Amino acid sequence: MNTSLRIGIDIGGTFTDFVVYDPAAQTLRTFKLLSTPHDPAEAVLDGLQRILDPRQSPIADHQSSIANHQSSITNHQSLITITHGSTVATNALLERKGAAAALVTTRGFGDVLQIGRQNRPALYDLLAAPPPPLIPAERRFEVDERVDAGGRVLQPLDERQVEAIIEEIQQQRIESVAVCLLFSFLHPEHEQAIGAKLRAAGFSASLSCEILPEYREYERMSTTAVNAYVSPILDRYLRRLEAGLPPGVTLRVMQSNGGSISPGEARRFGVRCILSGPAGGVVGCAYVARTAASAVKLITFDMGGTSTDVSLIDGQPQITTEAVVGGCPIRVPLLDIHTIGAGGGSIARVDVGGALRVGPESAGADPGPACYGRGGDLPTVTDANLVLGRLQAEHFLGGTMPLDPGRARAALARLGAELGLSAEQAALGVVQIANAHMERALRVISVERGHDPRAFTLLSFGGAGGLHAADLARGLGIPRLLVPPLASTLSAFGMLAADVIKDYTQTVMLPGETPVAELAARLEPLARRGRADLRAEGVAEADIRLEPFLDMRYRGQSYELIVPFGPNVYADFHALHARQYGYAQENAPVEVVNLRLRAVGQTAPPPLPAQPLGPSDPSPALLEHRPVLFADGPRQTPLYRAERLRPGNQIRGPAVIVRSDTTILLGAGDLASVDAYENLIVEVAR
Repeated sequence: MNTSLRIGIDIGGTFTDFVVYDPAAQTLRTFKLLSTPHDPAEAVLDGLQRILDPRQSPIADHQSSIANHQSSITNHQSLITITHGSTVATNALLERKGAAAALVTTRGFGDVLQIGRQNRPALYDLLAAPPPPLIPAERRFEVDERVDAGGRVLQPLDERQVEAIIEEIQQQRIESVAVCLLFSFLHPEHEQAIGAKLRAAGFSASLSCEILPEYREYERMSTTAVNAYVSPILDRYLRRLEAGLPPGVTLRVMQSNGGSISPGEARRFGVRCILSGPAGGVVGCAYVARTAASAVKLITFDMGGTSTDVSLIDGQPQITTEAVVGGCPIRVPLLDIHTIGAGGGSIARVDVGGALRVGPESAGADPGPACYGRGGDLPTVTDANLVLGRLQAEHFLGGTMPLDPGRARAALARLGAELGLSAEQAALGVVQIANAHMERALRVISVERGHDPRAFTLLSFGGAGGLHAADLARGLGIPRLLVPPLASTLSAFGMLAADVIKDYTQTVMLPGETPVAELAARLEPLARRGRADLRAEGVAEADIRLEPFLDMRYRGQSYELIVPFGPNVYADFHALHARQYGYAQENAPVEVVNLRLRAVGQTAPPPLPAQPLGPSDPSPALLEHRPVLFADGPRQTPLYRAERLRPGNQIRGPAVIVRSDTTILLGAGDLASVDAYENLIVEVAR
């Protein structure tokens, strides 16, 4: 079997990141290109062309290896594997630019999608309107059929009505149909019959019994509707991308649960790829931290050009089934990631009340911040950091994309004039407000989930994260900051470290007296399905790991906890409930609501070799001293080149550390050390 060149690609709002790993040469290289929002595939194909063409490649010392792979591809040998995280499904949902979709449901339940849970989007705003449903009333169809709560058929499906509905759907130019019938998770045959007729008629059909066979009809219907809404958009994007790939390239797509799937599955289950880019970052964080430390307790902080994503890793990344994206509940398992509209490209403005606001609007990649010189003239967080001297114009992207300090200063001067401030004062205000937004997001993922941030390490990544991470850690009392050498492209790297993962679920509603042996027997069909699906993906039997779980609750509760299945699962539930909520009722009756199984096909991530520690003196990496404006005033600050730092080096702040694709700012008193894996470990001054 030939050794494959492996490429991780992450499309962000501003940059598209590439990580190239050659197992034969044991080399790992990265680069970034501006994203192409009008056609995301354009940046991906441009980057791939640069990798395959040694004359264009931005990774010069890798050229001979790439040339060899280019020759092999020409001979149609599959020697390149791409794992790709895409924002296509996310943007289609957030911007309401998905496919024209219809809904088929049980008679009397067509308005469930609109009624929802009747939660107000703004608690104290009596006039706040809920987001419109993805599928309007005129495209919601009802059929005569009924199944009871025990899975017994009370009224058979009227298939003549289904045929009439298909005729009407064909007249409305609908391309995708969600099918969600009452209690179909217990009796899926009616949905399967409708789906077969729809697919035979040429429609993309999303069946709730295939996507989310769980109780709670609104969440099940919402998740199925999201899948019908985004899957055709993702399908068109993947077809466009695959058509531009050279022969012999294998493509995989990152899921929101931290694993990868084939393009075929991604086309059918687009809802599973809603958070595919941020999920790669969390996987990369977990892998980096496991390499560098034995105990993994991290708060991850990913600040890019358009948004900031935060998550928490306590031994393992946290999984949730209660996400809401674009106002739509999504119940499929995904990594617990909180996202806000704050990034390097976030636009600063003065609102009608005279207050300074930052974000969530972003300048994006085109035109981008004012300092990009691409036609943008609005002040952004990147412009503010440049005016403050924290970002170095000639070192941006390793000097391949120099910034324009004059345009940045002019933009901040205009903003400052509205506030009666200088350009520098306005820049400080922009950074402080952006930090306040991001600190609030970090509190949501830690303090509001019952975790003390002082017991964690903040792992900073993303192109803009290093400029803000130390101050954020200081504000939250987090004692330590970790910045990996691949910080700017860690989401793309995480895609190379991701396993193949399949999630399965089934509602059972069993009492807490159910023997553990019976629960194990009920999990076995999910296990057989998981093994078969992973083998179909090309995973060897020895690389398959099955992780069973139960959704459990005290009788009368409305929500469940996900508990790893084992011989002491009931005691484990009580202990988990006590950790999560501060109490347990060991004599109260328990319910087992859902069975879950995670089938993992283990892959070989790129190795991160350790190096011996050397002297602490960082002076060989010192470039010069420059003035940098901090909150307490300007300071002559040393500027270090990160690529010249060696394991064992130590830097006392204040300092600016520039890498070819990111910049790290240390405050006064911060102590940074380079560990054996070239991670920057910062002891944050209080």
